[in-house]
Amino acid sequence: MRVKSISARRHRKMLERAKGFKQSRNKRIQVAKEALLHAGAYAYMGRKLKKRNLRTLWITRISASVKAVGVSYSRFIAGLVKEKIEIDRKILSDIATRDPETFKKVVKEAGFSFTPEK
Repeated sequence: MRVKSISARRHRKMLERAKGFKQSRNKRIQVAKEALLHAGAYAYMGRKLKKRNLRTLWITRISASVKAVGVSYSRFIAGLVKEKIEIDRKILSDIATRDPETFKKVVKEAGFSFTPEK
């Protein structure tokens, strides 16, 4: 009776996961293993970077919206904190892009009057 080795099974699994990689990275065991380790590290970093990039995008959108009303971003956030308005940047960004009228109300609640920039 033939014994199938565990390492062969492990190698097959690894090569299966490396499918789609270029050149020897999807054919050779050692190269595929290293490629998978790097891919995992890049994926992990990418998940962290995604969060950072989205927060930057939200801040940029909020900043553009409050500038149109004549307030700086930092003063707007300080006004929200002072008035104890707890809306996170993701929601503020969404309101600013989808519903400008509601955003103007939020700006007014933060203690700012409307003086559009020239």
